[in-house]
This record gives sequence, C-alpha cells and structure tokens, in this order.
Amino acid sequence: MFDELKATPEVLYGAGIAFAIVMLLTPAVGGMARLLGAVDRPDSRRLNRSPVPRLGGLAIFLGIVVPALAFLDLSGETRGVLLGAAVATVVGAVDDFRGLSPPTKLAGQVAAAAIPPAFGVWIDHITFPFLGVLDIPAWLGVPISIVFIVAVMNMVNFLDGLDGLAAGVCGIAGVTYAVLALSLGKPDPAILSAIVAGACLGFLRHNFFPARIFMGDSGAMCLGFILAAVSIQGLLKTASTVVLVLPLLVLAVPIIDTSFVVAKRLKYRQPIYGADRSHLHHRFLDIGFTQRRAAVTMWLWCLSLAGAALATRFVPFRDGGEWHLWETLAVAGIALFALAFSVYVVYLLEIVKLANPRIRRREREQSESGERLSA
Repeated sequence: MFDELKATPEVLYGAGIAFAIVMLLTPAVGGMARLLGAVDRPDSRRLNRSPVPRLGGLAIFLGIVVPALAFLDLSGETRGVLLGAAVATVVGAVDDFRGLSPPTKLAGQVAAAAIPPAFGVWIDHITFPFLGVLDIPAWLGVPISIVFIVAVMNMVNFLDGLDGLAAGVCGIAGVTYAVLALSLGKPDPAILSAIVAGACLGFLRHNFFPARIFMGDSGAMCLGFILAAVSIQGLLKTASTVVLVLPLLVLAVPIIDTSFVVAKRLKYRQPIYGADRSHLHHRFLDIGFTQRRAAVTMWLWCLSLAGAALATRFVPFRDGGEWHLWETLAVAGIALFALAFSVYVVYLLEIVKLANPRIRRREREQSESGERLSA
C-alpha cells in the first residue's frame, strides 16, 4: 500500500506547477475582472466592505488544466473529467459576469455533469462493508453519478461565502483524495486531486482574509466538479470495502453546511436558491468569530474528518478477517476526535447562539416572513 504512495512523482510536480500558475496568474485575472465589471459589491448579506473582483475560477481552471495536460493520460476517462470541468467553469463564469437564472444555471451544471459518464466515469459498482460488491446498471448508475456531481458543485458554491474557506476545504479534500487514490492504485485521479490541492493553495495567497479576489461560481463549480468526478473515478469504483464512506467523510463540511441551509430554507418556506445568512460561516461570525478564525476553525474541522478517513484506510484495524486491538483503538480514537470536534461546532453554533438576542430576533423574523409567503 505505502509503495504506491512513493511511485508517482507527478503528484508533487503537478501540485507544484498548479500552485505556481494560480499564484502568478490570479492578479491578472483580478485586473481583467475589474475591467469587465465582474466584481462583488458590498451589500447587507456580503461580508466584503469594498468591491472585490470575482472570476478567480478562471485562474484556478488554467492552473489545473496546464499540469493536467502535461501529466495525465488523456486517452480515456480523464479527458471526460477535464472537458466537463471546462463546461462547468464556463457556466460559472457566465453566471459571475452576467448572472443566470437558477433553472438555467442548473441546466448548465447538469450538462457538465453528464460529460464524465459519457467517457466511462460513472458509478457502475460499489463495495459495501460485509455485503460485498454491488453492480449498478447504467440506467441507474449514470443518473446517480450526475446527481452526485451536481450536488457537490452546489455544495462547494454554497460554502464559498467567507474569505479562503472554500479554497481551504477543497485543498484539504484534494490532498486527502490524492493519498487515498494512490493507495488504491489510481494514479490519474491521484495526480488530478493533487493538482487541485496545489491550485487551491496558490489561490489562497490572494483569497485569504482580506481577500483581493473571489473564486466566484466559476471557481466553486470547477473545484466541486473535479472533486466529485475524481471521487467517482478514483474511490467509489474500487473493490475496497472501506471506500464507500470516505468521499462523503472528506466532504462532510460542505455536505453539512448545504443540508443545514436547505433544511432551514424549507422550514421557513424560502426558495432553496435564495441568498441569506444561514450558512455555517455566517453563524460563526454571528457569535463573534473573526473571518480568519471562522475559516481556520472550519479548516480544522475538515482536517479532523479527513484524518478519520485516512486512518480508516491506512490503519490495519481489521486485517485478514481479524480485528487488531491496538489498531482498532487508534482508529476509534481518531474517529472520536473528529466526532468531538463536530459536537464542539454544533455546541458553538446551536448553544452559544441562544445567548445572542440578535440571532434569535433574525430567526423569528425569518419565520414570520415564511408564514406571510405561505399565506
């Protein structure tokens, strides 16, 4: 297993080149966005106090595609992933520049997500613990794959509301996916995941608080698309019995954030695609966290979950059909730490908020607004 981790230097080369390209190219993209008028202007919901250019996703995409063309095998599945990422980035860029209606934007996301299955990147089987391999027919696996890719794109997009947050979380996910894919003998998904991590790190140089540029929908959709596609290509379609939950564990932070926001909007009878301040990062700010502290806290939360995923994969707690005591205790300890961190976040956001009358008043106003809309 560990020999695989040493066998692909392209992982490091790709990440390094992506880092350099994005770090150097982002200021030029920011200047172009200002000239085109693609900027986020301050309002009651946004956190920036001055206009900030978006379209940073164009630098991210170029930083990904250049090393990908150099180091990946483009004769098969990876070509479909890169082509779909290009379509997702274009849809996001159009939304950043001109704005798209939710149905049009969703149609563009579905079109992008349909490209990888056409090149063979779809969930054709999943290995369940204790149950073995479950083969999935194309009529079911293809739509499941499309829905999964679209969902992750929107999850990353929802998460991108705080300086450096989405780039940091996607960077952590990229590193984790790279290590997992290498251990499973999947070099192309591993290299592409590492390239994503390098691109995110290069973008953070300009995007961490105070951000000089935002990735916009173009960046969020590009990163979400690639992470979803490589998790299918490199993890879900393997015979490993522990891999089923790993992509979901690594992406738990955006999954939880999106689930919470959607549930709350449904509760208050508000449009799912509507904008509000219900996201986890907004709630951190409401209880007094600075932007830096909120972003770093959510990064650490994501790291704890990624550590649990890696421990599940690499610590041989059940080898040869037998459970090993110390290894099992080690995995359980790491998992408990990740769980404790998650409980700590819930405590901060759900218990501490009770002492803040401003938060309670806003939620009461949301409830009254929802009741008026449904009347």
